[in-house]
Amino acid sequence: MGKALVTYETKHGASRRAGEQRRAELGEFLKARRARLTPDDFGMPRGSRRRTPGLRREEVALLAGVGVTWYTWLEQGRQINASTQVLDAVAGTLRLDRVEREHLYRLAEATPVRTECVLTTVPDTIREIVHSLEPLPATLINGRFDILMSNDAYEELFWDWHSMPCVHKNVLWCCITEPSARDKFPEYTRQVRYMVARLRAGYSRHIGDQDWEEDIRRLAGLSREFAELWARHEVADPEPRVVTYLHREAGPLGLAISELSVPDLPEARIVVYTPCDDDTRAKMPLTRRSGSTVPVII
Repeated sequence: MGKALVTYETKHGASRRAGEQRRAELGEFLKARRARLTPDDFGMPRGSRRRTPGLRREEVALLAGVGVTWYTWLEQGRQINASTQVLDAVAGTLRLDRVEREHLYRLAEATPVRTECVLTTVPDTIREIVHSLEPLPATLINGRFDILMSNDAYEELFWDWHSMPCVHKNVLWCCITEPSARDKFPEYTRQVRYMVARLRAGYSRHIGDQDWEEDIRRLAGLSREFAELWARHEVADPEPRVVTYLHREAGPLGLAISELSVPDLPEARIVVYTPCDDDTRAKMPLTRRSGSTVPVII
């Protein structure tokens, strides 16, 4: 009687197979959403001999302003990089709602890796401290810049600076992938360079960590700017910073950024934004949305 052959799948092999399944799911999702629309929805001539139930691939590519070959490969599940700007153009063309857009970004690996417990491990005592800092905007972030929680002043200060749906809940990802970031933060280049250097310094304690490695891989694939900064191998320690934020209602705000360590949560820090001058201090009430429902975004 012959011996049974037992095979084992390596971690790399399992990850590759999961990636293939995810890309296939992305392709099927795009096809299904494309089938819901017709040329009539966009004022385009229907043409003759049309067998496609909805829009053709080349029509989606044309309307979204992307290459036909690139979009075809995206639907075919090929391993290609897609920036959030391009994904947002596709999402807009396919008329995806907020939930569908978030689903698209996740399938396209355009969101950070997030552990299941990331939003449930903050002790109540730390939450109370962050909330007690009102009216100063304050947020709790970890070494990868994930936002673990924020107080109302922080959420209201930054509630509407995104031109695209905020699905990241990560300060670095939002700055790198949000098209309006350069317009809202005049010191954008210096601030992003500093944050990438902080991430590189934290990475030294997490080399080989699957979540960290996957986040870095995704960011480098989404953003040439991040890939170039990451390749510099610059590192930085916490330092006092001042950031200018151009608020839609209040105008230019000068904010000093202070970091408070949290012994209860290794590598986490409370980040507090304090007005730098009397003009900013006087305009801060204009950033509040009293009596309204505030989305929990940065």
